[in-house]
Amino acid sequence: MLDKLLVIEEKYNEINNALMRAEVLSNAQEYQRYSKERSDLEAIVGKIQEYKKLLADMEGDEELVRGGDGDIKALAQEELEDLKKRRPGLEDELKLMLLPKDPRDDRNVILEIRAGTGGEEAALFGASLFRMYSKYAESKKWKIETIDSNPTGLGGLKEIIANITGKGAYSKLKYESGVHRVQRVPVTEASGRIHTSAATVAVLPEAEEVDIKVEEKDLRIDTFCSSGAGGQSVNTTYSAVRITHVPTGLVVQCQDERSQLKNREKALKVLRSRLLDLEIEKKDKERAMDRKTQVGSGDRSERIRTYNYPQNRVTDHRIGLTLHKLEQVLEGNLDEVIDALNTHYQSERLKEL
Repeated sequence: MLDKLLVIEEKYNEINNALMRAEVLSNAQEYQRYSKERSDLEAIVGKIQEYKKLLADMEGDEELVRGGDGDIKALAQEELEDLKKRRPGLEDELKLMLLPKDPRDDRNVILEIRAGTGGEEAALFGASLFRMYSKYAESKKWKIETIDSNPTGLGGLKEIIANITGKGAYSKLKYESGVHRVQRVPVTEASGRIHTSAATVAVLPEAEEVDIKVEEKDLRIDTFCSSGAGGQSVNTTYSAVRITHVPTGLVVQCQDERSQLKNREKALKVLRSRLLDLEIEKKDKERAMDRKTQVGSGDRSERIRTYNYPQNRVTDHRIGLTLHKLEQVLEGNLDEVIDALNTHYQSERLKEL
């Protein structure tokens, strides 16, 4: 492992030297490329330097233990024991950092939320989930933009598709795909009984045009008047767009913009991302769950996470994590859950290696 770490450190020093060369400073594109490479390596190089210092301190303490006397020897022995305890944890951190990076981690995200079992209550829960992810995106300084939505009269969402733009969006949200279940007394329930409802979440890495080439001849494009909740007209022009990808049967639509051209661009963005996801499923046979498994049918018996209102509890069933802070989580404070999921799946990858 140490050889790999030294190669990374050498690469980092080469990049720093390159950033000081006149020909790089005068070329904006080259300077940006080198700056990004340096930024990508900064975290692991800092950890490498911490690890090298620990090894050097251990070596120094071992010399004092061998040749020292009295209090100095005792202090060196005590510090050496402490360093030995720290070493495995630091090595594990470095191993995680050395894992091959998912090339999609820096992508923006197409977020899809659909109400499942539970009728109006499921739609209200879908709206709560969208608000949660919107708040989380806001805390990360990401931009969230609605592509298409199907609201209900009571403020719920039967379906919503949104684009989340920001550094590391997919790396943070990729484990959110699946069935989310809620247990609470619905506002529509007069008798005060606890109901269980579900909504599905799909997180797709946004596809770029170079990833997926969509042929015009494969598309059927329909336009229609956009409308709001309850069928109330929002726009009397044919600005809403529905695109059908004939070879796969995939259908996407967008009616969020007043411009037909902008709606078409947004719908194509979703279509490319769904086609990319299908392509990834075919090529990556080792993928733990394909999109259908992630999303499931929306039945309340399938779930990755439960939000229990009476007990103020959020439980992620994949890793056995339970937090008694439901309100904070629904306000977008998702870091504790997301960090735990990332740590778990990174550890699983380490075991495979």
